[in-house]
Amino acid sequence: MGPDADDRGRRGHHRTRSRRAEALRARYGRGRFLGHGGEPRRAQAYDGELGAAVARAQEGDEAAFAVAYRLVHPALLAYVRGLVGDDAEDVMSDAWLEIARDLGRFKGEGAGFRGWTATIARHRALDHLRRQRVRPRPSALEQDVLELPGPQSTHDQAMEALSTEHALALVGELPRDQAEAVLLRVVVGLDGPAAARVLGKRPGAVRTAAYRGLKRLAERLSAESVTEEAPRTLGEST
Repeated sequence: MGPDADDRGRRGHHRTRSRRAEALRARYGRGRFLGHGGEPRRAQAYDGELGAAVARAQEGDEAAFAVAYRLVHPALLAYVRGLVGDDAEDVMSDAWLEIARDLGRFKGEGAGFRGWTATIARHRALDHLRRQRVRPRPSALEQDVLELPGPQSTHDQAMEALSTEHALALVGELPRDQAEAVLLRVVVGLDGPAAARVLGKRPGAVRTAAYRGLKRLAERLSAESVTEEAPRTLGEST
């Protein structure tokens, strides 16, 4: 099969995935990023709601599956966008097909479901990049994540400021290991061991990468605050 046929095949596959992504949004909605991590009781309530929805979905309750989708999809989409850029929604449509297909095999609670789905999403993103023969993007976040959890580390400024478009752009300047660690820990809300399982690394290495990434962000934001009268937030003109 020649190059032209390959291109036509890729375009057809892309259109199919785009239609699938649109169908998912129409059926289940875009979801909302609830945030968790800074307030233990809020995190417990979030994971409790998610775990209950997953359990019902495993029994065939489609409305419960829609709840689970809305709870985890925004953060997963943001993470995948950091890897593949504009193709994130298409990649996530593939990921959700796999999640739905293998849902019965999942064993765990809400926090475990977040880690399980993040692993699937990452694998699909890397598969996509291999097909495209390109390297993963360090990060390409835009406005998928506008509200993030409160800080659990000492880098309060960096974690709080991740709710701004400017700070999200700074994540893209981090080394890839630090960017992924920050996104999984702060955006997806995984703890060290769960993020390590997603990345196939040791928990200590992921914690160190996240710490260094947040430290870099804090230093950048602190330096900029000295030269600017006020930080720019989403919606303000430049």
